[in-house]
Amino acid sequence: MKASRFLRLYEQGIRKFHGINLQGAQLYRSVLVALDLEGANLIGVDLNGSFLTKSNFSHAQLNWSNFTHGKLSESIFDGADLTKANFYGAFMVRSQLVKTQLSGANLNHTNLRHADLAQVNLCGACLYRVNLRDSSLRDSNLNWSNFQESRLSGADMRKCSAYKTNFARSFMKGVDLRNSDLSESNLHGARLSNANLANANLRGANLREARLRGANLEGADLRGANLQQADLEMANLDGAVFDRTNLTKANLMGANLAHTNLHNSCLTETIFPETVNRMITAQNNNSLNQKDYYGYGFQLGRVIN
Repeated sequence: MKASRFLRLYEQGIRKFHGINLQGAQLYRSVLVALDLEGANLIGVDLNGSFLTKSNFSHAQLNWSNFTHGKLSESIFDGADLTKANFYGAFMVRSQLVKTQLSGANLNHTNLRHADLAQVNLCGACLYRVNLRDSSLRDSNLNWSNFQESRLSGADMRKCSAYKTNFARSFMKGVDLRNSDLSESNLHGARLSNANLANANLRGANLREARLRGANLEGADLRGANLQQADLEMANLDGAVFDRTNLTKANLMGANLAHTNLHNSCLTETIFPETVNRMITAQNNNSLNQKDYYGYGFQLGRVIN
């Protein structure tokens, strides 16, 4: 259907256009509120700057579509194919994007606060300075995507796959990342205070200068991770796995280190609770025996000072 005819039908009060073919249509700066385009072919459509509040795009084909600076609050994209779509600067508060394909999409500066992106595929997507506060990304594929300086505070990111994902300098206070795969991800300078990272895979992750005060890292895998100058004050590290972990100048004051083993970890200038400092001194003086390990509830193993 030609774009001109489609717009005339909309002006006549028609809102339901299931399965319509508008491939490549130029609809920029249009006002199309409460539009229903379920299952439509919208490949390459240009909706730059358009008002599309409360519209339905579920299961639509939207590859290479342009929603730059669009107004899309409370819109529905469930099951849609948005591969390589452009949402730069779009306003998408409380939108639904469950099980959408967003690989390679541009979501830089997009506002997705309180949005539902459960089981979404964001592999290789650009989300620089995106706002995802209090949103859901549960069970999503975030591999190789860029969340640098994004706002993720309060987000539900349980069971996410975020291999080699960039979260550098992101705001992630209180984020829920339980059972997520963050191996080799970049969390340099990320603000993760009170975050829940229980049983997360952080092998080889870069957490240099990360703020993890009060965070829950119970059972987390931190083998080979870089925690240099990280703030882990009052963090829960019960049962966390350390091996070849860099804790140089990290702050562990008040941290719970029960059932941990700091085997082969670098502890140069690491700030420990006083009881742990005494234990390290005793080990260095060869005056620590096996029963002392049980008294402190964790093991040092062989450490690098």
